[in-house]
Amino acid sequence: MSTTTASPLPWNRQIDWLGMVPFFAMHLGCLAVFWVGWSWTAFAVAFVVYAVRGMALTGFYHRYFAHKAFQTSRWFQFLWAFIGCAAAQRGPIWWAAHHRDHHSHSDEPEDEHSPIQHTFLWSHMGWFMTEANTQLRVKRVPDLMKFPELVFINKYDGIAVLTHGLLMYGLGWALQTWAPQLGVTAWQMFVWGFLISTVFLYHVTYCINSLAHVLGSRRFITTDHSRNNWLLALFAFGEGWHNNHHYYPASARNGFYWWEVDVTYYMIWTFEKLGLVWNVKPVPEKVLELGRTNPAHGIPLGTKAEAGQPTMQTPVAQS
Repeated sequence: MSTTTASPLPWNRQIDWLGMVPFFAMHLGCLAVFWVGWSWTAFAVAFVVYAVRGMALTGFYHRYFAHKAFQTSRWFQFLWAFIGCAAAQRGPIWWAAHHRDHHSHSDEPEDEHSPIQHTFLWSHMGWFMTEANTQLRVKRVPDLMKFPELVFINKYDGIAVLTHGLLMYGLGWALQTWAPQLGVTAWQMFVWGFLISTVFLYHVTYCINSLAHVLGSRRFITTDHSRNNWLLALFAFGEGWHNNHHYYPASARNGFYWWEVDVTYYMIWTFEKLGLVWNVKPVPEKVLELGRTNPAHGIPLGTKAEAGQPTMQTPVAQS
């Protein structure tokens, strides 16, 4: 007779507490701010690395790797994949695979981080803590698996996280040594530039999965509960225009109109002018016109392919 006790939760809902130790340690580490203090220099550096890594996630993890909203060179995609890994939100292939699943089943039972199907806290951060969702869904990303350097950095994403942490400590040490008038110490820069900026970026990203499906306005009728939220758009560099994005996810632009601030798109536009990216996909005029003339009454696009679901056969980058 077996003495094994059945788990009260299915496997895909069991949190890997041991694997999440570094994640919780990052949060606890932020309390060190009470010992290291603050300075305008440390605050400024924290904001810059939050913004750069944030736009690596929004511009490249999301709009490039997941949605193929533009094309770029192989070296440039790897550079931004590395920067994105420094945000400590796992690798670009893992991220893109789960996001493609999200668009295929948005707010349906299969959607792992839907606040409609699950609790708000689960959609915000519980879903990625399970062993099931740690797995790489290779079938979703055959186009990205063609690049061995992306496969490598996806597997060893901790290299970028460690590099970022060491750079922040090293920068703080250098300023403490050669510019003591700034009032910066090595540990102060580590806490602000690595811990606080990373944890803040965590929750800004997570809010797109949770808050952006329950709080905000709906310009277009979609098959999910996606919302446009101007405040999230400011903190998440344009990702808060989530209803726009779910109506037409193929575009490199989430803020469809000039008054919808989309800093990520401004970055992509600049890279296009510099010749670093190309074939940037715009918002079709018919979509813009529908949003202008008939807001909140847009008709859902006929198929997920029409709505911009990535085509798996097309390579992302050129060598």
